[in-house]
Amino acid sequence: MRVLGLSAFYHDSAAALVEDGRIVAAAQEERFTRKKHDARFPRHAIQYCLDEGRVSPGEIDRVAFYDKPFLKFERLLETYMAFAPAGFRSFRMAIPLWSREKLFQKRLLVKELGQLSTDVDWRSRLLFSEHHQSHAASAFFASPFEEAVVLTMDGVGEWATTSVAFGHENHLTTLKEIHFPHSLGLLYSAFTYYTGFKVNSGEYKVMGLAPYGEPRYSKLILDHLVDLKEDGSFRLDLTYFDYCTGLRMTNDRFHRLFGGPPRDPSERLTQRHMDLAASIQAVTEEIVLRMTEALARETGARHLCLAGGVALNCVANGKVLRSGRFRDIWIQPAAGDAGGALGAALAAYHLFLGKERRRPEGHDAMSGAYLGPSFEQADIERRLRAAGAVFTTVDEEAVLVAAVADALACEITE
Repeated sequence: MRVLGLSAFYHDSAAALVEDGRIVAAAQEERFTRKKHDARFPRHAIQYCLDEGRVSPGEIDRVAFYDKPFLKFERLLETYMAFAPAGFRSFRMAIPLWSREKLFQKRLLVKELGQLSTDVDWRSRLLFSEHHQSHAASAFFASPFEEAVVLTMDGVGEWATTSVAFGHENHLTTLKEIHFPHSLGLLYSAFTYYTGFKVNSGEYKVMGLAPYGEPRYSKLILDHLVDLKEDGSFRLDLTYFDYCTGLRMTNDRFHRLFGGPPRDPSERLTQRHMDLAASIQAVTEEIVLRMTEALARETGARHLCLAGGVALNCVANGKVLRSGRFRDIWIQPAAGDAGGALGAALAAYHLFLGKERRRPEGHDAMSGAYLGPSFEQADIERRLRAAGAVFTTVDEEAVLVAAVADALACEITE
């Protein structure tokens, strides 16, 4: 049984191939097109997966897409209705795109898949997984655990922004969710926007900026923006945000609270921006810690799996691990939407088709996560020479590590 998983049309398009429960290949479209966060249909990534698995399009039994467009459209309409007449400009921009294309994603997917082969009835093979179900499946079914509690945190899927599931063997049961517009991922993205970085792209820069600042604004965030409970559940004060109805993440009330307008991307970073980054990082860590500690108490689970864009926050993950609430934790390496392609394939195989779960060979089912294209040494050297690069070839890994360490030490000294 071969399942092809896809994520596309929002950001981080990707494809993954699962055969009889084994992860054969997975790749992000940007790796082939060189367009960061490429959202287009992942035709190059699909072709790579087929080539790596040595299968033809006709040998694919199911194609699984990583979210459900109709549920997402439902959320869009209900949000605009709840905030009307505010947000009409955003509504006017979104609806033509949805009515022309996004509402008919099944038809679009069938058309795109038809480019692979016209001899396959793709419509009958197409399945749709919910967004957070895809994330959770990518974490649990690829993990080494027989059972675990699975925490997914991101901006928003269809409705869910935070969800908890319990995985056991080939089952995955959703226990509870926090719904849009209350979102830890969107809260972090609001500060990404406010500090002058690109949303859905620059969040890692905020995390990297945080150690250079002090969390001077943490109390302000918790007093005004977030109503945080002991178990880590939360609600946002939406009067400070503009993402429900507008074309920006924050509004003037937010800007007055934190002392000025958002940083222009061309503007130099100041200590204030570093302090803002440190503050939202500290708040995020507190929310994640409270949430995971509560889940340990409530479920008695010894193992934790993490997925969703917030699970890319490795600093928060490290604190969860060091808290000792779980015997072990496992984080999907492709925790963002690219990993949704793998999760959709695994969800289709185990949850929709009811297939048994194979015990992972080694530490987990990800084969070290090196699931994309590899390159021969001769090809690498040829490309470097063609680019005019100056390089040295090192044969032994120990020598390579020492050379890199020396190079880093020189950079720090200089």
